[in-house]
Amino acid sequence: MVDRNMKQERARVFGNQRQVVEEESECEEEDAFTPLQVAASEGNLNLVSELLKQDVDPNERPRGWYGKTALQAAALYGHFAVVDALIAGGADIDAPGGNNGGRNALVLAAASGHLQIVERLIAAGADVTLPATRYRGRTSLQAAAEGGNLPIVERLLDEGTEVNAAPAHNYGRTALQAAVEQQHMSIVELLLERGAEVNQSIRRYKGMTALQAAASVGNLDLIKLLIDHGAAVNAMGSYYDGYTALSAAAGAGHLDAVKVLLENGADITATSGNKHLTAMQCARLKGQKEVIKLLTEAQQLRDIRKKNDHS
Repeated sequence: MVDRNMKQERARVFGNQRQVVEEESECEEEDAFTPLQVAASEGNLNLVSELLKQDVDPNERPRGWYGKTALQAAALYGHFAVVDALIAGGADIDAPGGNNGGRNALVLAAASGHLQIVERLIAAGADVTLPATRYRGRTSLQAAAEGGNLPIVERLLDEGTEVNAAPAHNYGRTALQAAVEQQHMSIVELLLERGAEVNQSIRRYKGMTALQAAASVGNLDLIKLLIDHGAAVNAMGSYYDGYTALSAAAGAGHLDAVKVLLENGADITATSGNKHLTAMQCARLKGQKEVIKLLTEAQQLRDIRKKNDHS
């Protein structure tokens, strides 16, 4: 009965694989998954074990933008037993993923909050210091911080990961920037305690400083915390889609955040990014009437002070 059930299961997975291939033939099968990768993603330990016994390569490469190795798929979905079997079967712990992020097994497990799998991967030799891949990549620490997984952040820091590792070239975030953007206060505090750089340089394409991230979501506690730790209020945003902290808050309509930034010396005339917009222009584009009123008053006060300074 067991053998029969196994054959039926294999037929189902292989049948699903043929269907995927047929459906994606127009895309040259770019994102097709192998039977082993499908079984691993589903947590099907029996089938994974059978395929490995038949000398199926545990390191079948990920295909297309969203492809994953069998180990990456199991790590992402939290299938510990499958992860264990694949490691025993010779899976490459640090193999990169598909083109869209290229995230390895440790990064995927860290992002998804699977501490037990993170521990198993580290024990098997996973490199916690690997850099973020170019397009939307993350280091394991950046992924854990972004996902709000405090125990994993602590574990990775204790393992010696770089707290200020460089962000990905496109849409990259440092661990601190990622934690701030997702408003994980406890992780932000821990990273600052462990030496996170508040004003770390950002990437040209859709990057943001920690303060710009806090301003974009209007989190006053984070804004004040970062300023207390020396965040540059008038730091330039990234070239593509970048904004100063004041412009980010203004465009999003975060009135109280705008007030705090102005009180801490935000330059109302500063522009940033390839669009070269001021905070006022951002507010007008988004129809933020209360912010427009506040910025107008701030501008008038600035003009009066400037006039008095010259008199």
